[in-house]
Amino acid sequence: MYTATKKVIDLGDGRQIEIETGKLAKQADGSVVVKQGNTMLLATVVAAKDAKEGTDFMPLQVEYKEKYASAGRFPGGFLKREARPSDYEILVSRLIDRALRPLFPSDYHADVFVTVNLISAEADTQPDALAGLAASAALAVSDIPFGGPISEVRVARVDGTLKINPHFSEMERADIDIMVGATYDNILMVEGEMKEVSEADMLEAIKFAHEAIKKHCQVQMELSRELGKDVKRTYCHEVNDEELKAKVIADTYDKVYAIARDGSSKHERSDKFDAVEEEFLSQYGEEERAEKEPLVKRYFHDFVLKKAMRNMILDEGIRLDGRATDQIRPIWCEVGYLPSAHGSAIFTRGETQSLTTVTLGTKMDEKMIDEVLFQGSEQFVLHYNFPPFSTGEARPARSLSRREIGHGNLAWRALKNMVPLGEENPYAVRVVSDILESNGSSSMATVCAGTLALMDAGIKLKKPVSGIAMGLITDTESGKYAVLSDILGDEDHLGDMDFKVTGTKDGITATQMDIKVDGLSYEVLAKALEQARQGRMHILGKILDTIAEPREDYKPQVPRVTRLYIPTEFIGAVIGPGGKVIQEIQKTTGSTITITEEDGRGIVDIFATNKESMDAAVTRIKGMTTVPEVGEVYKGKIRSIMPFGAFVEIIPGKDGLMHISEIEHRRFETMEETGLKEGDMIEVKLLDIDPKNGKLKLSHKALLPKPERPDKNRS
Repeated sequence: MYTATKKVIDLGDGRQIEIETGKLAKQADGSVVVKQGNTMLLATVVAAKDAKEGTDFMPLQVEYKEKYASAGRFPGGFLKREARPSDYEILVSRLIDRALRPLFPSDYHADVFVTVNLISAEADTQPDALAGLAASAALAVSDIPFGGPISEVRVARVDGTLKINPHFSEMERADIDIMVGATYDNILMVEGEMKEVSEADMLEAIKFAHEAIKKHCQVQMELSRELGKDVKRTYCHEVNDEELKAKVIADTYDKVYAIARDGSSKHERSDKFDAVEEEFLSQYGEEERAEKEPLVKRYFHDFVLKKAMRNMILDEGIRLDGRATDQIRPIWCEVGYLPSAHGSAIFTRGETQSLTTVTLGTKMDEKMIDEVLFQGSEQFVLHYNFPPFSTGEARPARSLSRREIGHGNLAWRALKNMVPLGEENPYAVRVVSDILESNGSSSMATVCAGTLALMDAGIKLKKPVSGIAMGLITDTESGKYAVLSDILGDEDHLGDMDFKVTGTKDGITATQMDIKVDGLSYEVLAKALEQARQGRMHILGKILDTIAEPREDYKPQVPRVTRLYIPTEFIGAVIGPGGKVIQEIQKTTGSTITITEEDGRGIVDIFATNKESMDAAVTRIKGMTTVPEVGEVYKGKIRSIMPFGAFVEIIPGKDGLMHISEIEHRRFETMEETGLKEGDMIEVKLLDIDPKNGKLKLSHKALLPKPERPDKNRS
């Protein structure tokens, strides 16, 4: 038997979230089931008893997995079982990780594995909004050291009203969709997209989310106390040498500060820092050096590099590359760099560079999605690649990293509401950003390069989008702080906040924020947002200086597309049995044809590389889907000669009978007398359509002038 403990969170609108522990997965260090409606998540956490020798970081691994059985579905593919995680599962894992990781003690280095499984899925409930809460609750009922609890909620503004954890069906009406992670006291993480909203509206949404999160945290604290898990395990994962730390600081700080202040480039600065560290280590013999080196490296990073860079900014307002706090690095852009691509651009800001391409394709090129709770396709996709050479690293490029998926998703969300889709744009659109250099915010370079490349491709963007990464340096003792525009990689790594904002001239389209410091006020956040807006406008100006508006036409190498609308009853005729008809049309015309049904009509998109192919395909499709009209004149081809007349094809696939009496005004005894033969072209008028069988009655005689009748009075 088991003893389960349950807590309930009231969402205030008739919905509840239940947290239950003690029933499932009891051999894990902590496990809970979080339930909202019929959606259930099982979260477990297990930590190694001790740290591995030589580990000086937090080895946290977070996995979010959706079980197809949770929604009563079979997985796709040959094996019919869950395989590698989808992009969506990776993105949810990252959301959980980013909120949890900063709260583990800095000296705790044991392996920690957090696993969240979707075990029951209600079609209209978004499970990702519950995943952070589930992971934190599992930690709360364990003895693993953790500075939480935390929770994550989705907040959306639906029809002008903010709502916590809205349903899937409500999201089409939302102009704000963000995930917020926080402790009871502090915001930790924000990520999401918006439809050109103001900075004030975004701040309001974050505050609204935090009030809900406080309730989640309060319930977890109560649960932890009831189970006696508010006292955590003891550990000792670091050995410190205070005398050595003081010596490292005394011997190297001034040298490092001078290097940080000289405004050298990324690699030059890094080499100089390494030389200072090596000079310090060289005073020790081989054995003593091997013993002290790990501690020296940690002290040098945490108490020299970090302190020097931060103090220089707070005390003098000088950054590592010599810029002012609100200054943007030099920018240069170029479009049309790749002559064979459908669209291309280079965006370079300081030592960060993106080469981005746009490819336009057919309906068949759209990304197919088969997830537990979503099946469909995406017309617009964006992929981000971060090869090792972009940072000068000598290592092989392996499989796609979670970071690449996360950065690509942020850029995709930034641009997607500005890319015309559906009837406005029949093309499938793929944007690929290859990062060629990186020293700060390559995801924001991707947004800017994506805007340039899309306009170069002739895609009629609703508005151009730019993006910027902001940073923050704070000192709790003095109360000093500095908001940094367009941060460097080192400023991101050694700073207290990484805050990315994208948008048009009229508002924010996407954001991603990670806060590493306690007690960040909304006043500071508002200042950062305003400084970010000014930076975005500066960068947007550079983009528009390069290409002011989308090109009037597509590049010559882009396949041309024509869209036809046909009655739904003709879709089957165009496709044919087993696709035989449409395949034959594509083969004979050299075109690519896709057919979909939407809003009670058939949508036919015809793609071709030349006018002849396009015209031939359009003629065939129009002919097959045109409804003959009585009284209309058609130019048709004689398909067969019969003793009683000729069958004439007036539009592709539709024949009518021209009786022998309807050929001319004079009488013919046989068809041989008419001189007509198969293959001849002839103009005919549609006289009638038999209402019973749809047979067509044609006449050539009706188009001929009647012969004059003899005048009886004429002699």
